[in-house]
Amino acid sequence: MRSIEEMNGANVVAETCAAIEPGERVLVVGDWRTATVAERVAAAARNLDAEVSMTLMDPREYDGNAPPETVAAAMQEPDVVITPVHRSITHSEPTQEALANGVRVISLVKHTPEQLVTGGLYADYEAMQPHCEEMAAKLGEADEAHLTSPSGTDATFDLSGRPGNAHPGIADSPGEFTAAVNIEANVSPVEGQAEGRLVFDGSIPNLDIGVLSEPVSMQVEDGAVTTVEGGDEAERIAEVWAAHDDPAVYNIAQLAVGMNPECTSFNGWFSNEHGVFGSVHVGIGTSSTLGGTTQAPVHFDAMMSDPTLRLDDEVVLEDGEFTFFSPP
Repeated sequence: MRSIEEMNGANVVAETCAAIEPGERVLVVGDWRTATVAERVAAAARNLDAEVSMTLMDPREYDGNAPPETVAAAMQEPDVVITPVHRSITHSEPTQEALANGVRVISLVKHTPEQLVTGGLYADYEAMQPHCEEMAAKLGEADEAHLTSPSGTDATFDLSGRPGNAHPGIADSPGEFTAAVNIEANVSPVEGQAEGRLVFDGSIPNLDIGVLSEPVSMQVEDGAVTTVEGGDEAERIAEVWAAHDDPAVYNIAQLAVGMNPECTSFNGWFSNEHGVFGSVHVGIGTSSTLGGTTQAPVHFDAMMSDPTLRLDDEVVLEDGEFTFFSPP
């Protein structure tokens, strides 16, 4: 019976998120740690009379690493690529090349069979899509963002000239990308301009950290992180950065807002954390995939709860509550 329940979630991915049509060429890219979910999604796509291929690779070392060359080449040909992987390949060049070639890409990171049964995957994506797109438009139209939180965040971001990106959980047109479950709107701040203090009290789903045992605080100057503090989690981040010995890893790459009403709290699930309704996360590292100019060897996101976000003169989030719409 569990497999039947898991197929319900796989069907949501194939039918709603990927909008697969009969006869479309679909490639499912997984790894040995996500093989069960990859098989379920491939079966759901096949049930829609798509032409389905599936490949399993070794898990990447870090989120943002590129897949093997054979997989990268295969990703350029289909109509749809779905990536249930343990480490995200979203911010890699092969994924961006596939999107430029008109491939629809749907990301599923660290998605377990349990997450096919319950959680944010069962959101009303169509109802949330216009709100997600409105949030993205507000981010794209603003010149400056001011972010604060009860935990001590107080930072500004220059957004001038940068497009807002909507990821409503649906990718139904050529070249569209979405991360299933997330439902987020984001923007890449102008490099070298972010300033202030960021305090993350929610989760860091990358780098095998998960829900934070204590807040992680970062000081930001001239668009880059200059210090990180906060116990074992902060030490883990510092170790990864030091191992890469590349200034790009400190780049403030992304300002994003979680908008999935079914993601109500941080629980350690990768996709859930990005979608927690009314949360904000900041991406650090690669921004070239988001509208910026920086390519880093690693990219990760860090989440905070109950934020207040001001875009120019408009407060769009106040203590984690949206001011311009109510959830369906």
